Amino acid sequence: MHGKPADGISSDMTCLIPATEAHLDLLACWFADPEFVRNWGGQPLTREKVAAKYTGRRRPDVESFLILAQTIPVGYAQYVPAGSGRGGIDMVLLPQFQGRGLGPDAARALVRHLHTVLGWKRVTVDPEASNTHAIRAWAKAGFRPVSREGSQLLMECIPGPGITPAPIP
Repeated sequence: MHGKPADGISSDMTCLIPATEAHLDLLACWFADPEFVRNWGGQPLTREKVAAKYTGRRRPDVESFLILAQTIPVGYAQYVPAGSGRGGIDMVLLPQFQGRGLGPDAARALVRHLHTVLGWKRVTVDPEASNTHAIRAWAKAGFRPVSREGSQLLMECIPGPGITPAPIP
């Protein structure tokens, strides 16, 4: 069971809904924008690559989501299982929606889902070590640095029973 809810994963400020072919135009526009992909591979993607990678075609190996604030699409997230009870997540927000707490809110919701529905005990992210904005956002979502691998900083969140990541004061 992959536990991908049909109606989304909700939190205080955001909702993550499964990305589908119906979202291809929106996602293709986002991933063609150099500013959007600046810290997501750095190169704009063709519509074909976006369709293959971000519209749910890689299920169940990768689960893809649109991040909504109210009903407004503000970003993309995905999770990738990496073995029993663990895996990684990736997330990118449109630049105009960064710095508003939406990323940490969506990350906490996704981690809570992965822990309570899928039973994950360890969730990792690997932002660029130079991307201090993303590192702060992940920290606010409950992630802590554990190692550096080249230009990537490996961060983890280990949620416990009844505990979900909380913002850092």
